[in-house]
Amino acid sequence: MLGAAPFAASARAALAREVPVGLELYSVRTELAKDLRNTVTAVAKMGYRVVEFYSPYFGWTLETAKSVRTLLDDLGIECRSTHNGSESFTADGLKKAIDLNAAIGSKYIVLAHPGTVSGLDGWKAVADKLTAAAEQLRPHRMMAGYHNHQLEWTPVNGKRPIEVIAAGTPSDVALQLDVGTCVETGGDPVAWINANPGRIRSMHCKDWGAGGRGYAVAFGEGDVPWKKIFDAAESAGGIEYYLIEQEESPDQLAMAERCLANWRKLRM
Repeated sequence: MLGAAPFAASARAALAREVPVGLELYSVRTELAKDLRNTVTAVAKMGYRVVEFYSPYFGWTLETAKSVRTLLDDLGIECRSTHNGSESFTADGLKKAIDLNAAIGSKYIVLAHPGTVSGLDGWKAVADKLTAAAEQLRPHRMMAGYHNHQLEWTPVNGKRPIEVIAAGTPSDVALQLDVGTCVETGGDPVAWINANPGRIRSMHCKDWGAGGRGYAVAFGEGDVPWKKIFDAAESAGGIEYYLIEQEESPDQLAMAERCLANWRKLRM
């Protein structure tokens, strides 16, 4: 028994090294819009191993997506998922999203906003849309995902929409957890991860601070219990990669570097 504790700590440390940390590129959106190549290069040089492109990628041509893939390969980093609006989940939109995601090497097409939803029946319709998309993605060895915001944690007729999404979709629809919004609305991210084993394939590591600090805090400097979340994600959640996100800094690249430095301190 005395020898088990060091072994368990060593095993946790090894797993932490295996799960890569990436950056949700919305964090550097101003710089990205000016110069994609140099911004992604800067992010890779900081030490991020994964990036997630958000909805403007959907306007790319296939040739642009292929050139982005070349850039990622040259930098030794990956794009494992994309952040999508509802247009990517229409009949024609999903076909385009599949082509673009295949070109950049992305496996998960994540719905980041469902549009206007009315009542629990509306949320059930969102779940049905995700289920239909998952069926179309399987032959391409891709998966659908859903990204929560505050809305999904706010009860509708006594039930949280995120619970409707989870219950109404198959287990291969990833539940991409936006941690900060969960904590802000009083949710328990650790309990949510444990209640949905194997489905938290990625998460947005966005911190939040009480007392008016909100989302202005850097990752690791707010009120989110990160170590407990990492333990749950790596023991039960099925986490494949983490994505740091920070939305409110005037110097986005400097903040991305600061967040990564905090990440390394927490993961030691």
